[in-house]
Amino acid sequence: MANVLADLLVVVHLAFVVFVVTGGFLLGRWPRLVWLHLPAAVWGAYIEFSGGICPLTPIENRLRIHGGGDAYSGDFVAHYLLPLLYPAQLTPGFQIWLGFGVVAVNALAYTLAWRAWRR
Repeated sequence: MANVLADLLVVVHLAFVVFVVTGGFLLGRWPRLVWLHLPAAVWGAYIEFSGGICPLTPIENRLRIHGGGDAYSGDFVAHYLLPLLYPAQLTPGFQIWLGFGVVAVNALAYTLAWRAWRR
């Protein structure tokens, strides 16, 4: 059961990351989403710039250990989704670039949303 919960948490974690990066593009259509997206985007950029890890990561790891240790091999979530969240080449320098990427994509999204709101 712990491995299933860990897999579910990975899916939620990945959905959060996708929302941080792309959610700003939904603001032109749903402006109130800014109250959910802006804190998420700030958090995502902060984690990257600080070199930290999301608090979901230790929870995922604890669930994996509780479920019997290294359960990453062999299942879809571990094989395909985990490398998206935790790439092997993730270094502090690369995290800084990811932080700039989050800021740049969201600056573009918010600019487009602002233009849509002005119309």
